[in-house]
Amino acid sequence: QVQLVESGGGLVQAGGSLRLSCAASGRTLSMYVMGWFRQAPGKEREFVAAIGRSAQMTYYLDSVKGRFTISRDNAKDTAYLQMNSLDPEDTGIYYCAGRRMQGIVAAQNLYHYWGQGTQVTVSS
Repeated sequence: QVQLVESGGGLVQAGGSLRLSCAASGRTLSMYVMGWFRQAPGKEREFVAAIGRSAQMTYYLDSVKGRFTISRDNAKDTAYLQMNSLDPEDTGIYYCAGRRMQGIVAAQNLYHYWGQGTQVTVSS
């Protein structure tokens, strides 16, 4: 079983950037499709981005396309979410998740392992 730990969250002004990291332990990251999700205050958790095991395929929420980039370094057992041009609407707790099966998906119930989350706050 893999354990996932997010880091890199914080407070940033609108238009700024943050890079989130998701470090895996217990199992090699290369075994999993990785996803990022977020939960804004008072809202349900939503899909943000996903990346295939070999990083050849990615998938994004429409509202983050062109601003966010998901990546992974399997040698370091770490996945990343580079977030640029941040907007107050991007505020929330960001979670990384791992999926055992192949196939990049947005549905949360298809991910098997979750981190504890990291807070991202974008001020206007």
